Amino acid sequence: MALCASFISDFWNDQLVEHGRQYLFLAFVGFFVSFAFIRLSTRLMRSPAVPWWPGSVVSDSGVHVHHLVFGIFTMMIAGITSFTLHNVGFWYDLSALAFGVGIGLTIDEFALWVYLDDVYWSKEGRSSIDATLIAFALIGLLILGIRPFEVDRDSIADLLATIVVTTVVASTLVVSFLKRRIVPGITGLVIWPVAIYTTCRLGKPDSWWAKRFYDARNPDKQARSEQRFGDHRRTERFKQELRDLVGGEPEDVYNARIAERAAAKQKG
Repeated sequence: MALCASFISDFWNDQLVEHGRQYLFLAFVGFFVSFAFIRLSTRLMRSPAVPWWPGSVVSDSGVHVHHLVFGIFTMMIAGITSFTLHNVGFWYDLSALAFGVGIGLTIDEFALWVYLDDVYWSKEGRSSIDATLIAFALIGLLILGIRPFEVDRDSIADLLATIVVTTVVASTLVVSFLKRRIVPGITGLVIWPVAIYTTCRLGKPDSWWAKRFYDARNPDKQARSEQRFGDHRRTERFKQELRDLVGGEPEDVYNARIAERAAAKQKG
């Protein structure tokens, strides 16, 4: 126990406080814990095996209060609290942790931001898992000390060059995400040529990019995209399995599996 406490203390002081990353780490911990809890909660909520688990928050008038709302309020309170405090002390640490909790609750319903509809358990709701994994990766890279863009304030020429490079790379990253090329896009934060390469490649058939620039406007590219990223590919199946593992199965798949089990139980 003493060895574990010593390791945690050394990690906190030498790896985090020494480099000013303790607040980012606390936000990351809050993010991870709140997302894990809310996903577990929503999965238990729809499971017939645990009917005792509390359901959704519904007002007297029948309005479903999404946990996105609690996440936004938590971030607001944590942000305002941190602005009123100095960069020290227990309450500032708690504000960082609470802000991370708010991020987890909010980004878990990322699909609701985009579609303005309750698509939590639909295929469109998978975008919440993608957004969460992206956020985890980005915050994790920052905690490790990776800085995609370094600014030299002592030289105007270097500053202008950094601004130009940052703009170009940021643009390629946006295009990568619009094409739903998530992993190459994140990799491009560290290895810039990867993001540039991904920008020039095909987007996935159900991405915003494909719907805007392929589809009926360019059916050949749409066909190539469907062939390239079809569900038959091993990598695509792995990604779907990963999304199901993290966020749970889509409603139609889940209901079909439950019905199949019920039918098999009746036959047995």
